[in-house]
Amino acid sequence: MRYNCDVPARRPSRPAAAAEPPGPDDVDALTDAFLTASRLLVAVSARSIGAVDDSITVAQFRALVVLDTRGPVKLTTLAEYLAVTPSTASRMVDRLVLAGLAGREASPTSRRELIVSLTGQGAAVVRSVTERRRAEITRIVSRMPAPARRGLVRALKSFAEAGGEPPLDAGADVPWL
Repeated sequence: MRYNCDVPARRPSRPAAAAEPPGPDDVDALTDAFLTASRLLVAVSARSIGAVDDSITVAQFRALVVLDTRGPVKLTTLAEYLAVTPSTASRMVDRLVLAGLAGREASPTSRRELIVSLTGQGAAVVRSVTERRRAEITRIVSRMPAPARRGLVRALKSFAEAGGEPPLDAGADVPWL
């Protein structure tokens, strides 16, 4: 599946901005900057996923990432992490199991619960996509002027923490979306 994430999104019109640049506490300006950056990151992710396995969707890759970062989880817990219904997560897991990227088994504590885990092939896909994403993001960041890069790590770590995303140094190389 191919994604065209490079199409500019239409934005609701807002009142004309003041002549001076936005300050650090301008939540609207920060939100706009993050939305723009997230479009770029989704495009990078989609290209990276498609280069490794064009049958995997961005949503399915996100499920693989959750399994990679959190380890085996109950199907209902996976649905919560993905912010989808359990039936949607179940269909997604069905496709990932069929592709050999995830496994599922009955919980040892409750036969009514399913535990979903990443297979070796699924882990290899996550690593390959992450390597491609890292290389492309490195190219983008290296084109930024040095003064613009200063403080970016701290700001992005703080942003990820506020959103509940585990940091890279908490375990394996975590590719977030």
